[in-house]
Amino acid sequence: MGTLRQQWRALARSLRIWSAVLSLVLGLWWDGKDWTYPGGVSEQRRQVRQQRRARWLTNELISLGSAFIKLGQLLSARPDVLPAGYVEELAHLQDRVPAFPFVTVQALLEQELGERCAEIIDLEEQPLGSASLAQVHRASLRSGRQVVFKIQRPGLERLFRLDLEVMQQVAAVMQRHPRWGEGRDWVSIAQECRRVLLRELDFRLEAEHAARFRQQFFDDAGIRIPSVIWELSTRRVLCLDFLPGIKITDRSALVEAGIDPAAVAEKGAASYLQQLVRFGFFHADPHPGNLAVAADGALIYYDFGMMGQISQRLRSRLGRMVRAAAARDASALVVELQGAGVIAAGIDPGPVRRLVRVMLTEALTPPFSANILEKLSGDLYDLVYGQPFRLPSELIFVMRALSTFEGVGRSLDPGFSLVSIARPYLLPLMTASGNGPNDFLGELGRQAGDLASRSLGIPRRLDDSLARIEQGDLQVQIRAGETDRLLRRLALAQQVSGQSFLLGGLAVAAALLASGPTPALVAVPLVLAAPVVLSWLKLQGRLRRDARLEKLPGASGGSN
Repeated sequence: MGTLRQQWRALARSLRIWSAVLSLVLGLWWDGKDWTYPGGVSEQRRQVRQQRRARWLTNELISLGSAFIKLGQLLSARPDVLPAGYVEELAHLQDRVPAFPFVTVQALLEQELGERCAEIIDLEEQPLGSASLAQVHRASLRSGRQVVFKIQRPGLERLFRLDLEVMQQVAAVMQRHPRWGEGRDWVSIAQECRRVLLRELDFRLEAEHAARFRQQFFDDAGIRIPSVIWELSTRRVLCLDFLPGIKITDRSALVEAGIDPAAVAEKGAASYLQQLVRFGFFHADPHPGNLAVAADGALIYYDFGMMGQISQRLRSRLGRMVRAAAARDASALVVELQGAGVIAAGIDPGPVRRLVRVMLTEALTPPFSANILEKLSGDLYDLVYGQPFRLPSELIFVMRALSTFEGVGRSLDPGFSLVSIARPYLLPLMTASGNGPNDFLGELGRQAGDLASRSLGIPRRLDDSLARIEQGDLQVQIRAGETDRLLRRLALAQQVSGQSFLLGGLAVAAALLASGPTPALVAVPLVLAAPVVLSWLKLQGRLRRDARLEKLPGASGGSN
């Protein structure tokens, strides 16, 4: 009987998930049709509807529960597979859910800790916070130590595995679709989500993250991270020191406590830049709920379930990207982006180079706007979706973390500028990727060696080219990106004109038949006109998409 009940629950759960997927698909199909917009379609109306649909998806993920909330947070780091409106909405996905009963909390602690529960003498019934994976309770130990317990929701792993299995099925269906599967590997995305989500259920990994993060700032009295009580931590229970503090966005409370909000903002920015440039291991979710300020002005970090890591290879590549961006060298930056795998191979770099040049001009021209990183993130999301870009997820988490902290800094100090604070921290990244002067000298040596080898090869290459010219084997291929785009638009315009004339002829025929002795024949030209109208609408959409690049500032300029 119990097995039958479980099978029925699994079936009901699968149907609930598939109904949400089908609702989303139908909604996207509806939003993509021009005739569904009363009064005519426009870019602004499309954006409003996209935002509404993204908000619906966010609420639907929350109602589906823990696994889908985490899935939404992971998908918000994939602007290459989702439009910018969805990415921005999912990035603010909050997973506050009702708390589970205190009796269940006590039972779970006894189950996980056994006899070690005797160390707990005072466990507060009211939780400090409740989320999709766990809830947090304050407690006192026999030694007098004040701690917090993060306790995983009961039955979560079984529900996760069921939901993840359905996600795999949905991904397989999407991958087989001729349009949705083009250029995207949904099956791999689902497998990666499965791996990440199942790892997040193991609180021992979060304990390791907290200990490593604390070690980074062990000698910095201005930064505090709670220490792990290992003997009271398990796979489903995490015990940390209780560090009380003022919420970082509560500016009035900080002022009343005699703490300078501007100094807190600068200290937080400096600590974040240290995480990125010096350590390569950073807090990937620095929203106001995970940051507080101690009574002496020290900055406190909470919640280490979502951490990011930048590999040494990527840090070296970032150093060269920063140098190219500082020099406003769009060509060099595009080369570095291609080397990092951010831009797909085999594409015409001309349009990409122009877009990068526009972004550099807008982002790096003083005076810097207060929300420069937020704007730059939005530009990146718009640039990546539907284009030959594949941003690494760690870079997305870096951009989001920096833009989130930028917002926190502005709430503390209206004149806060993360770019100004970042300059001294970017210098070591620009010169040596944070590892000392030897890397910079090594880079110069590498470039000198490359230049020397190229110089020595010039005579041989010239001789080969002259020989090929004498033999008539040399072929010259000219690729003009601007001309190709203009010719394509001209061909599309000609097709639109031809179909417009055809539609006009069918309309005249329908009018003549309607006024003739057999008006029922008017259905013939109307039926013939239906596929022509659909083709005409598609061509109009392609013309509008091709015209967007022309509207960008500097898009008509030549390429380097």
